[in-house]
Amino acid sequence: MGGLQPWHWVIVIAVFVLLFGAKKLPDAARSLGKSMRIFKSEIKEMQSDSSSSAEAPPAKPIASERVDAPAPEQSPDRHTA
Repeated sequence: MGGLQPWHWVIVIAVFVLLFGAKKLPDAARSLGKSMRIFKSEIKEMQSDSSSSAEAPPAKPIASERVDAPAPEQSPDRHTA
């Protein structure tokens, strides 16, 4: 009862043909294939980037200039709201 029977697949295919038409289905399958290839290549690139960054030494944090700099003094002419 958990899996789809062959006649279920026939009904699904028939619904797709009725909804999209026989002419648009090859184009839709082709663009889906291109999207999957792009997705796979991006995943491989991300994995290679993460493996190369794991081998690099950790970066040192940069000290903020604002922490070391004195706060600017306000002139008495300015009105604060």
